[in-house]
Amino acid sequence: MTNNQYFDLLMWARTTGFDIALTIMVGGILLRVIEIVVLGRKKDFAKAKGSPVTQGIKTIFSRSVPRKGTMKEAPVTYIGGYIFHIGFFVAFLFLGAHIALIKDLIGLSWPDFNKAVIETAVALAIVAAAALAYTRFTDPVRRRLTGWSDWFVLIVSVLPLITGYIAVNKVFGVDGTLWMAIHILSAELLMVSFPFTKLMHAVTFAMARYYNGSIQGRKGAES
Repeated sequence: MTNNQYFDLLMWARTTGFDIALTIMVGGILLRVIEIVVLGRKKDFAKAKGSPVTQGIKTIFSRSVPRKGTMKEAPVTYIGGYIFHIGFFVAFLFLGAHIALIKDLIGLSWPDFNKAVIETAVALAIVAAAALAYTRFTDPVRRRLTGWSDWFVLIVSVLPLITGYIAVNKVFGVDGTLWMAIHILSAELLMVSFPFTKLMHAVTFAMARYYNGSIQGRKGAES
């Protein structure tokens, strides 16, 4: 009876639950992007002194590299941030089951990574998240700047990694069916939260950087 109950939960998470989460995520992202585009900006009638498009595109990439000196000031924040993001996206994009899901959704697929690479990426991402949480809690300035929404984002981002690792490896002999359901539900919580939290920066960061860069480019300045 217990196993059947877990199986039903897993099936609901993989079907109805996923459809609901995907609808909310896609609809929320579209709504947020439309809001940003509709806001627009006042037309600049001054003659451009440089190339806004070139500088805008350049800024998208240049802002992804830490500025000089920042690595010394907050090494854990920057290194941990990069490790977490890379580990998360390696697990998300190169696990065979995830690639199959993406193929079902949009028809695209690519070679997967072997289990050792995926699990190493997941382990490093979890350690990096723990380090980031530690610095937020122990550093007085970061602690004051960190609100409940920041903790929520950190937790919902790392939960799919932890639950997925437990489900696949059946850590401590846990029920694989139950933990796979929990893993999928945690991923769906992340999906639902995405458009309405700071997670949305994964979409809007390029828009914001291009906007700032294009303004400077029009003035003939570097951004």
